[in-house]
Amino acid sequence: MSLFWRIFALNAVVLGGATALLLWAPVTVSVPVVLTEAVILVAGLVVMLVANAALLRIGLAPLDRLTRLMTTVDLLRPGQRLPEGRRSETAELIRTFNAMLGRLEHERATSSARILLAQEAERRRIAQELHDEVGQSMTAILLSLKRAADEADGPLRDELQQAQEITRGSLDEVRRLVRRLRPGVLEDLGLISGLTSLTTEFATHAGLRVLRRFDTDLPALDAETELVLYRVAQEALTNAARHAEAGQVEVSLHHTDGAVVLSVVDDGRGTGIAREGAGIRGMRERALLIGATLDVTSQPPAGTQVRLTVPLLRKQP
Repeated sequence: MSLFWRIFALNAVVLGGATALLLWAPVTVSVPVVLTEAVILVAGLVVMLVANAALLRIGLAPLDRLTRLMTTVDLLRPGQRLPEGRRSETAELIRTFNAMLGRLEHERATSSARILLAQEAERRRIAQELHDEVGQSMTAILLSLKRAADEADGPLRDELQQAQEITRGSLDEVRRLVRRLRPGVLEDLGLISGLTSLTTEFATHAGLRVLRRFDTDLPALDAETELVLYRVAQEALTNAARHAEAGQVEVSLHHTDGAVVLSVVDDGRGTGIAREGAGIRGMRERALLIGATLDVTSQPPAGTQVRLTVPLLRKQP
């Protein structure tokens, strides 16, 4: 039965019941209407309105659920669907919406994958240019300053040595940026070495204590999965340093039944509700790239936990 006929039938039942009561009930209406008759008529009207509202609420409940899902659906949290129910116009609408949602999730995942791959390629290009052009130029400047300082005397030598220190600090910063843009340790030595180098550098520059708990018997992971794990850990550490006001961060990577789990937990102030900023949204997009699940919890005073669960059902090389 279509939605139109269901609503028509509900109203027909209510109006038919009211007509039957007027025809066969021993109730008459006087002219002018007395108080008792007015009370009975008003009570009957209220009963009809309540019955009609209840029946319409039951009939239109699937549309209400569909509206709520439309207003709250998030393509970065795939899998949100409504039960379709039996064959009807409403069920067909829900099936169409579920199918459209599936297509949107697929297209979002595909476009995010292209964007992230292009982003990584651009990072590698910038890192290479920084290393080859800026790094080498600053190294040449540093050597020239050293030669000039060796030949100079008095106050000029002190100024040249000070310029050397400034240049050396800038060169170290360029090298650090190159490592952030292109994690060479990850590419050359693997995930554990890459995360170890990342956390060591983070502890040095952020001034936070970092605890590492890495399993040594991790299964073989493809390069794309390792890069996602590395970038999520990098973003979580950055958030802990910028926003959490933490003193300690624990980074763990372990293997469970059918999954590899990365966890980054800080002892900061927490927010009660994890803020879905650009950093967390970026982590969710990276998680979708490899079919992983990202959970972010932030409860004061327990700090914030970022947990990335990577299923091992994907084909590994």
